[in-house]
Amino acid sequence: MLEAIIRPYFQKVCVDPVVACCHSSFITPNRVTLLGVLFGMAAGAFIASHSVLALALLLLSGLCDSVDGALARAKGMSSELGSVFDIVGDRVVEAAVMLGLFAYAPLERGWWVLVMLSTMFLCVTAFLVVSLFLEKSSDKSFFYSPGFIERPEAFGFFAVMILFPAAFFIVAAIFSALVLITCAQHMCGFFLHNKRV
Repeated sequence: MLEAIIRPYFQKVCVDPVVACCHSSFITPNRVTLLGVLFGMAAGAFIASHSVLALALLLLSGLCDSVDGALARAKGMSSELGSVFDIVGDRVVEAAVMLGLFAYAPLERGWWVLVMLSTMFLCVTAFLVVSLFLEKSSDKSFFYSPGFIERPEAFGFFAVMILFPAAFFIVAAIFSALVLITCAQHMCGFFLHNKRV
């Protein structure tokens, strides 16, 4: 939802300047993706002990996730391998964050982390399955079905959960509900598309 609004500004202010500096042949889209995954994994590892550092690492991971695709397009290096690596890398980062949120207080948070993982699993499955059957309609390498909760919103919720541990339970509940709504959006959009054709 927010991506369509903030993406042009974020692209111009944060992504394009970084891409413009990536002249070296050593800097490839897949290496930027890998760096983003490593930042995300490190963020998860620090959630329980250094929340500000964890958030900074998570934001760097998000930046890398935006730069890799832009860099691939700028260098003419878009590939199916890069797309798969990017999608799987995103899930690795999200799993690392969930594990970090769990590690902060395993006994108290275990149930809600499981709920969040379950809703995310359903939503990602709906998103990817829908993308298999609908034509590509964006600059991404597959059909992109926008939803209520996308990566910027998820990172926003993660940031609140990291910085304000006392609010974890209510934020986790809201996040899970919105992710389920997003899952329903993907499915409803697919059903409506099929009714038209």
